[in-house]
Amino acid sequence: AMAVKVSIRMQHEFSDKAAAKDVFDLLADVPASAKHFPNVDQLVPLGKNAYRWELGKAGTEKFNLQTVYACTYAADRKKGTITWTPIPGEGNGQISGHWKITDNKKSTTIHFDMEGELTLPVSGLMKMIVSPIVASENEKTNKQYFKNLTKHFGGAA
Repeated sequence: AMAVKVSIRMQHEFSDKAAAKDVFDLLADVPASAKHFPNVDQLVPLGKNAYRWELGKAGTEKFNLQTVYACTYAADRKKGTITWTPIPGEGNGQISGHWKITDNKKSTTIHFDMEGELTLPVSGLMKMIVSPIVASENEKTNKQYFKNLTKHFGGAA
């Protein structure tokens, strides 16, 4: 079978009006947070704070890319961090990253950092075509996610 590996990466920082505790509580609760993420077909609990994300198909007629990956989550309230690490052998993606939540008293700064690799069932020749589609899809869905979270948290600060 032909397959290519495509890297994805995103860093983004935004500030919302909500209290840091409320932001942390939502983002540490993966199913609650996932409700704000666009294009989730299924979020499957695997136990021990691990989840498999099955995203809806994306891309074009020719490339029906579906992303499936699983991560274990660890929340550290003192540090204001929520980190996720990939679980090998689940789906076609290996995704890691973290949230960093900073309390500014009147607002909360939310820093998002993720990177990963997707294995896609296309030929090596298609990598040049598929990579930008994957990158723009990743950016689009994450930006929509931040927008949805901001709305939930009462608007941008």
